[in-house]
Amino acid sequence: MYDINSWLIAILLLAAMGLAMRVGRAVGKRGAKHHNDESKSQVGAVQGSLLGLLALLLGFTFSLALNRYDDRSKAVVAEANAIGTAWLRTDMVGEDRQADTKALMSRYGILRLEAGRVPASAHDRRTELVGAAENVFGQLWALAAAEAAEKPGPVSMGFAASLNDMIDALGARDAAIERHVPELVLFLMFATFVLLGAILGYSSGLTAVKAGFPVYAMLILIVVLVFVIIDLDRPRRGMIEVNQAAMVAVSEQMKP
Repeated sequence: MYDINSWLIAILLLAAMGLAMRVGRAVGKRGAKHHNDESKSQVGAVQGSLLGLLALLLGFTFSLALNRYDDRSKAVVAEANAIGTAWLRTDMVGEDRQADTKALMSRYGILRLEAGRVPASAHDRRTELVGAAENVFGQLWALAAAEAAEKPGPVSMGFAASLNDMIDALGARDAAIERHVPELVLFLMFATFVLLGAILGYSSGLTAVKAGFPVYAMLILIVVLVFVIIDLDRPRRGMIEVNQAAMVAVSEQMKP
């Protein structure tokens, strides 16, 4: 589902709810003569219960999507801080290795910034950039290990520790991108929407009262909320994107 365009999902959901309402209304009209006032009030009670369940699902799913969006935002800042700290500590590396270390750090920052601009749906490209960043990190770690072996002490160990924090931040950010609202929850929410449309149409058919503007306004609002939930849950794709300003700033700082 995460490879399908958000607009397409929203439009299909709206169409499915509209179709469900039409079918429900047709069924309600045919069976209206077999219902009395008590059975009609029962349908109204079910309709109200379904609206309550829908509100619960919407709130729960929106909270999940928003929490994952916040986690991704924090991961960007955490990685930028880790890279910035490692960059500052390159000044403490010996002169014979400092130039190479700074060049590799600059390359690493560019790769991580570029990875942040690639849509999460572009799996191959993102995997390629993460692999390239890990390769650069391997070279940085080799330099840090050589520095620690030649000049053991708190300075060399501090630089190694900052590199360790940097690669941990990469892993945490990459994992945050892969965390989504479970698809089963989304499918349950969609099924509830369509069922609600059918119940609304059925109730309209029973009472011979056409659905008015408030009903259609509610349906459209529900679809808009679904679109926002899906958009929040899709990193680097859609209208709502995680701010990459922290990574841009640290990458600019490391430019030769």
